[in-house]
Amino acid sequence: MKKLKRSARLVEMTQYLLFRPHSLIPLTTFAERYSSAKSSISEDLAIIKEVFEEEGVGELHTLAGAAGGVKFTPKMPKEASLQFIQNLCSQLEQPERILPGGYLYMSDIMGQPHYLNEIGKTFASAFAGQDIDVIMTVETKGIPLAYATATYMNLPVVVVRRDTKVTEGSAVSINYVSGSNKRIQTMSLARRALKEESKVLIIDDFMHVGGTIHGMMDLLAEFKATVQGVGVFMESCEVEEHLIEQYVSLARLHGVDSKTKQITVQPGNYFDN
Repeated sequence: MKKLKRSARLVEMTQYLLFRPHSLIPLTTFAERYSSAKSSISEDLAIIKEVFEEEGVGELHTLAGAAGGVKFTPKMPKEASLQFIQNLCSQLEQPERILPGGYLYMSDIMGQPHYLNEIGKTFASAFAGQDIDVIMTVETKGIPLAYATATYMNLPVVVVRRDTKVTEGSAVSINYVSGSNKRIQTMSLARRALKEESKVLIIDDFMHVGGTIHGMMDLLAEFKATVQGVGVFMESCEVEEHLIEQYVSLARLHGVDSKTKQITVQPGNYFDN
């Protein structure tokens, strides 16, 4: 790569780091890429680090030594996440979102890249300190959230299916009780999709009682995997007790009244402290 002016180099380095979160990048990579001395690269990184932290983009960690380098950890300040979620709650309280049966329409939110990015970054911030190998979700609505989170954590995604696929080879299947309708349902995961004893973060879009997430936990036990955390975009507060005790929610649905067209959505337990 040709030698760049510092201003141009800073822009290119910033983009390089943003697209490679949680990856250790040796200083020699930048030095060779921009035909610059390591001392100049270190000065550039100090500038980027200051801006990242001041603007709430994330943290830039420098590791000394021969095997050292720099690592970018995306983080979203909780105040910024709260402001975003409060705005989202207001949108979700629109009366026209009420569907027959008292359900809440959220598919348009799950289809907006901007919203998904903010939700993914918030989850990544919430679980930044956890030792995680893979992110798991169940088809289908949780998939966009899982991939948005995985983008900021630089982790692979594993999708639990409702039925087995011949294209995925042999699979482990279990029956579980759906928390919402108390029906016996089936979920499966290809044996090749997850290594045994993996450390897993479960991400889902909505939790009513928690039957589906509890089913995923039972499925993970078949792989001798460890659940390091559970993140749900929205939890229902219309139930007396959830099957899952430890989880992070970004929003709480307190009620949908089809007669009065009233919907009450508030920030989740992530913002309680």
